[in-house]
Amino acid sequence: MKDYLFAYGTLANENVPEEIASTVEQLKYVGDGFIFGRLYDLGEYPGAVLDGDRRNKVFGKIFELPDDREVLECLDAYEAFDPQQPSKSLFVRRRTTISRPKQPPLMGWM
Repeated sequence: MKDYLFAYGTLANENVPEEIASTVEQLKYVGDGFIFGRLYDLGEYPGAVLDGDRRNKVFGKIFELPDDREVLECLDAYEAFDPQQPSKSLFVRRRTTISRPKQPPLMGWM
């Protein structure tokens, strides 16, 4: 079964930071999409919070994750997410619905 990642901010930019570039190169771009949420300016990077209000959208890119658990682990480390202690993490990774223009939505990580 295919697994997807919704990326906004630094992971979705054309100039991905050097320290994560080799990992991002392993992702397969499948299209643009959005989630229902709010985007916040956190200074050096943006942060998104899921929101049930369908008026608020965060736009980004959808990537297919390779069948290699290490890729997701590298992305977690880059985002300062610890799956064992999510409450102590800078960001949280969770599954959500990723909407796509004129296509069915996907379930994936954000």
